[in-house]
Amino acid sequence: MSQRFIVTKEHRRFTEFADAVRRGHTIGLCFGSAGVGRTLSARRYAHWEKAYDLLTYWGPRADSDAKIYAALARSRTVLYTPSVLTTPRVLKDELAQAITRTNICIEQHLEAVGQITPQTWGRRHGRNHVQLVIVDESERLRPTALELLRDRYDRDNIALILIGMPGLEKQFSHYPQFYSRVGFAHQYRPLGTDELLFVLQRHWRSLGKTLDPEDFTDAQAIASITRITRGNFRLLERLFPQIERVLKINELDTITNDVIEAAASTLVIGTT
Repeated sequence: MSQRFIVTKEHRRFTEFADAVRRGHTIGLCFGSAGVGRTLSARRYAHWEKAYDLLTYWGPRADSDAKIYAALARSRTVLYTPSVLTTPRVLKDELAQAITRTNICIEQHLEAVGQITPQTWGRRHGRNHVQLVIVDESERLRPTALELLRDRYDRDNIALILIGMPGLEKQFSHYPQFYSRVGFAHQYRPLGTDELLFVLQRHWRSLGKTLDPEDFTDAQAIASITRITRGNFRLLERLFPQIERVLKINELDTITNDVIEAAASTLVIGTT
């Protein structure tokens, strides 16, 4: 289900971090608890929501694909998520394919805007327009896969960001050749109080309601959601469809503490 992206302070911090890694042609580590929004920010930064289907299925082209080419030309970024059983060979092949296809799309855009000519397309194999590779779920990587990424970083001068859970930086510190190349580390934090209120106001509006922190009932609702989600963005996004369902089933109009507790009771809420 496609949802409207909410630009939070943490997303802006991630963007600044990714820009710094990309400009510095270095390696960055991004870590944070499950559900805080790391993957959403990475997908947004790489324009992967727009580009995923085209790059994955690589079928016939349409005129509307020009917008995807332009987005990839802006981001110059590839997002890769290894599966649990991804071997170094599979990682090498899949990453090479993603980079090659992204390069082709970028060149399509550059030709359209006149920055390259059809005569230069024959040199494609010697050129690389991708400046950053983001690897999500990077705890899945085996030591050999890390060495493969380090080698690609050294040879191609492509910046690299590895995203994972807290402790990622300690995990990779056991591989000195890789870790010595890390230039930035970034912790992706849960929503703060002000940001949580901002997101809640958006959700209240989506239900046709207005959130007033000065109102006692709304203040109770805010406190309840804060306690249940602890600023976890994914949990917040899972909670609101259940709140809407509880309101509809019981023909209620006000989001109260009882409504929130009933909605939360339908969710499996673990610790992060």
